[in-house]
Amino acid sequence: MAEVIKLVLKCVRFPRERVGWALIQQTSKFSIFLFSIFSCCQVLAQQPMVSNIQCQYQVYPLGVEDASPRLGWQIKSSRRNVMQSAYRILVADDKALLRQDIGNIWDSKKVISNQSIQVVYKGKKLQPGKEYYWKVMVWDNQNAASEWSEPSAWQMGLRGRKDWKGAQWIAYAEMPDSLRIVPGIHGTGNPDLGLGKDILPLLRKEFVVKKTIKRATVFIAGLGHFDLRLNGEKVGDHFLDAGWTQYSKNALYVTFDVTGQLRKGRNAIGVMLGNGFYYTPRERYRKITIAYGYPKMICRVAVEYSDGSLENIVSDNSWEADRGPVTFSSIYGGEDYNATLEQAGWDLPSFDDKSWKKALVVTGPPLLISQTAMPLKILDSFSVKKILQPTPGIWVYDFGQNASGIFKIKVKGNRAAQIIFRPAELIKDDGLITQDAVGAPVYFNYTLKGEGVESWQPQFMYYGFRYIQVEGAVPMGEPNPEGLPVIIGIESLHTRNAASEVGSFSCSNDLFNRTDTLIKWAIKSNMASVLTDCPHREKLGWLEEDHLMGSSVKYNYDIASLGRKVVKDMINAQTADGLIPDIAPEYVHFQGGFRDSPEWGSNGIILPWYLYEWYGDKQVLTESYPMMQRYANYLLKKSTDYILSYGLGDWFDIGPNNPGESQLTPKGVTATAIFYYDLTILNKVAKMLGRERDAKNYEATAAKVKAAFNKTFFNKETKQYATGSQTANAMAVYMELVEPQYKNAVVENIVKDIRARKNSLTAGDIGYRYVLRVLEDNGRSDVIFDMNSRSDVPGYGFQLAHGATSLTESWQAYRFVSNNHFMLGHLMEWFYSGLGGIRQAKNSVGFQKINIYPEPVGDVRSAETDYVSPYGNIYTKWKKEDEAFELHTGIPVNTTAVIYLPASQKSEITESGKSIANRNDVKILKYEKGRVLIAVGSGEYQFHVGAALTAAP
Repeated sequence: MAEVIKLVLKCVRFPRERVGWALIQQTSKFSIFLFSIFSCCQVLAQQPMVSNIQCQYQVYPLGVEDASPRLGWQIKSSRRNVMQSAYRILVADDKALLRQDIGNIWDSKKVISNQSIQVVYKGKKLQPGKEYYWKVMVWDNQNAASEWSEPSAWQMGLRGRKDWKGAQWIAYAEMPDSLRIVPGIHGTGNPDLGLGKDILPLLRKEFVVKKTIKRATVFIAGLGHFDLRLNGEKVGDHFLDAGWTQYSKNALYVTFDVTGQLRKGRNAIGVMLGNGFYYTPRERYRKITIAYGYPKMICRVAVEYSDGSLENIVSDNSWEADRGPVTFSSIYGGEDYNATLEQAGWDLPSFDDKSWKKALVVTGPPLLISQTAMPLKILDSFSVKKILQPTPGIWVYDFGQNASGIFKIKVKGNRAAQIIFRPAELIKDDGLITQDAVGAPVYFNYTLKGEGVESWQPQFMYYGFRYIQVEGAVPMGEPNPEGLPVIIGIESLHTRNAASEVGSFSCSNDLFNRTDTLIKWAIKSNMASVLTDCPHREKLGWLEEDHLMGSSVKYNYDIASLGRKVVKDMINAQTADGLIPDIAPEYVHFQGGFRDSPEWGSNGIILPWYLYEWYGDKQVLTESYPMMQRYANYLLKKSTDYILSYGLGDWFDIGPNNPGESQLTPKGVTATAIFYYDLTILNKVAKMLGRERDAKNYEATAAKVKAAFNKTFFNKETKQYATGSQTANAMAVYMELVEPQYKNAVVENIVKDIRARKNSLTAGDIGYRYVLRVLEDNGRSDVIFDMNSRSDVPGYGFQLAHGATSLTESWQAYRFVSNNHFMLGHLMEWFYSGLGGIRQAKNSVGFQKINIYPEPVGDVRSAETDYVSPYGNIYTKWKKEDEAFELHTGIPVNTTAVIYLPASQKSEITESGKSIANRNDVKILKYEKGRVLIAVGSGEYQFHVGAALTAAP
């Protein structure tokens, strides 16, 4: 009966979730009883309900290093216009205490506040490695109290070397200093450097657990990457742990809960190591030359017993080491695996390791910090769509999708037989793969052990590919006169950062849906430990993409923790004179604009501000402020009369030559506009942090930059900036460099240029986002529709028409550059904010104030969009038929919204079938520019507009 009561309560509180209602109705013999229950539930349904409670952006984070973690939650309610008025948090170090509603570590008591994100922990000092349990309850604006949330937990990380309890870095061998190549320490190296042949080791340790285990945790860092095994099984489902950093300054460690994998008695822990960015061997393709050292590892296993005692097993010279079956490991060039070198049971207790040698104690990075960003994981797979045989002895497998990842094979053949696997994005006319555009040679070599069906997948390298060319084996069922190994199965495994998906979009326009998918695959393929430019040729964290594409990415994925990791990378990469280089981590010192370009380095100022706007993270501003200041000072010193005229400019714009550095827009325009934008952000940040003198200084400097910019680049007669390019005019408008009296004319010049080019674009990596933003902000989404609806000129449709399955590096879909690049995917932001209409209101943080502004333009007749904001899910679903317009929308609890309906003052407007006139739950604000503005609180709304007038351009 209790389950029936719960089901009734759910149906009353959340009418969209009608699961089981029919079942309840069928139980007619309980109808009178259920009526009584239903009446009680109606009262209970008025209560808010807390859900999705998080610590540091995660539901159950391990390795939390912040001494005062940030807590947050979302609220659900069946009522409208619900705001939080108060909250109470309990934190305990024992589950039983929390069940008794006792917070022995922190009881916030009832706090009068509407804050439900970024709530700072203010309890007792948190101890390293310890687990804490918590829950929260809230009161709404009618003083109705929720029940306690479901409990959750977090586990603290290790704050300093003393918390590692004597653990040491260990390795199979240590690289001689004469072979090391570390940017900024050893220079870029000479041809003789990087010749060391490293051993990819196995490390193992056996230990005895004597008592009943309460909890067991592993803290581990392995460079470049590690696979952790315990009692014969892999620990966790991560890929390429840990994330890459500037190893001369720090390394990341990862925390695992292994309570379920340890057992009383003898246990064995094993670690495999690969090179990653810690060492790039010179064999095969490599984008950069770097050698911090040979692979190494540090580890602490913390075992907490039921009697309260604690035991630590740490890495030291008591561990055993030997060569592993991975014989070559390059993050760029590939990976080789010799299955004949496998040692069965090496990660199990009682393995005979007498032939192994003692691990060598070595030095490691000076600082260990917790990996708080989500790890990489295998998150999708693709089966073979087609098998080609372009020439005898060579087979090409087509998986149909260009994506980042690895492949997995099942194969059968003779011992010591070798198979070569060559991944690629493209194939040539003759059917063979080509790696010419992304660096060659890249391949994987697998040596069979000859024991039945063997399964293998790379462990320490990933690549962007659609095709795999196989040499030395045949597909199952094909003639095999030479007795080669037989490929029984092969699949493509997509790997990426495991950030939660928070958005979805679809509409009635098929081209836009396919464009959304095209961009999304580029985003997914470049979400790694950093946001990369491409998943093959470079795999580097080029910084301009973070702030230019971040607004698109954040609609799809929760990148709060990944964004903070990027910020830390930039802090580590900043030079003594204040430069933030174009890439972070900076594994190589590029030359000229490829190291120092303001549009790239300004990510150090823009991204922290965006993270604050998107997620309400003020802490990131406090931590970043010194970096932001130093970079602004650096740019000021580099300027001449407040103008910056260097860098890469509007990279890959469409000009008369092959794409590269800016062709249509002077570099001074993009660099100086970004500089001005930096200063306006710093002015706001300084005020927030109580740095009034700094704020006034940035405001004054910004005014000087603005005056110099307009004097140098603005033509008052033509109302154009510089060359009149789409990028030049759009950046001036977006950054508010243009004087108000000229703004409309400059916007109109952007439109005229697009129309004169028959609705085609010219802006590149730097400028295109600002073109879209300016057009959307100024009511010209019709132009955005027109310029992105073509397939016969360079753009998204052109790429799709030429067979792209992931966004390409060039608008022209050239084969001689990358065909998996996400730097030009800015249209995705418009899909959500324009067509979908989900926008954050000005001066709002974390989407607490929302504008719903759907754009029924062109031939788009319907669209459906979801975005899970920090406060909860925002959704829109609209349909246009003839002159009628319908909008269904959902606004999360603890937020408010303004609905911009396309309508005239004479339109008949209803919500849930009733007129919106004289309503308390919806309030008409005003009519403007073909829209009626309606203020609403949280809840679900169904608007219908009769005889709607599309918003005028």
